[in-house]
Amino acid sequence: MSAIERIAFVGTGVMGHSMATNLLKAGYKLTVYNRTRSKAEDLASLGAVVCDSVAQAVADADLVLSIVGYPQDVREVWLSAEGAIAHMKAGAMGLDMTTSDPDLAKELAQAGAARGLLIGDAPVTGGDIGARNGTLAILFGGSEQLYEAVQGPCQAMGKTCVRFGEAGAGQYAKLCNQIAIAAGMMAMCEAIASAKAFHLDQKLLVDTIGAGAAGSFSLSSYGPRILNGDMQPGFFVKHFVKDLKLALEAAARCKLNLPGTALALKLYQQLVDEGKGDLGTQALALVYMQD
Repeated sequence: MSAIERIAFVGTGVMGHSMATNLLKAGYKLTVYNRTRSKAEDLASLGAVVCDSVAQAVADADLVLSIVGYPQDVREVWLSAEGAIAHMKAGAMGLDMTTSDPDLAKELAQAGAARGLLIGDAPVTGGDIGARNGTLAILFGGSEQLYEAVQGPCQAMGKTCVRFGEAGAGQYAKLCNQIAIAAGMMAMCEAIASAKAFHLDQKLLVDTIGAGAAGSFSLSSYGPRILNGDMQPGFFVKHFVKDLKLALEAAARCKLNLPGTALALKLYQQLVDEGKGDLGTQALALVYMQD
């Protein structure tokens, strides 16, 4: 396959904006599209061409990347009449980097194959910090040929890209990641709430246990935010609810019971029901702060 020079990037939200920025810094030529155009316009100062539609953005791209909100958004971006697959040039490749439904990822790959296009799934983990620093972990599902071809752009966005299998496997891996994060976030918030109830210095507690067996990315990255009252999103509560629902649906198809994940979904859904869906996932701490 020819070298990747031109990339279309669809979705420049909290994660996508930083990922697109790192691709531009790495020297790739980018066309970008975001449903809310204003969230993409400042990328023009770095050399990106801001487009008015997905079809316009992907027309000349060697590689199309997307990171949007929900499976229905993925379907619209890729499979609609004005979507990517219908308008990508011959020989182009695509990766959906949204956390989405594994079955939809397989559908994208099949639709792409019908047009001679290689499409895979490559959801990411590492949050807004990883996106800014280019240190994301990329969980890849798709052909070996596609995996080898996209290593350059993936290295610009992340520190590791691991192939888990054919299309859909990356999404399954990401759901496992979200299951682990859900349990970790609950444990962290309960520990911080307990420290307060026990009249301990919460910062001292977080710093101390973070250096021991309880240390984790969530504790080191989100513990200080919680203590500072910073609930700004590195990852939206409402999107985490979507991910946990996908995880539980996938587990149910395998007749696997995940009671911890079900509890996490209940608590995060409570935040959404209270109008807090646009806060970051660390806002789970608010559940434990209520009287």
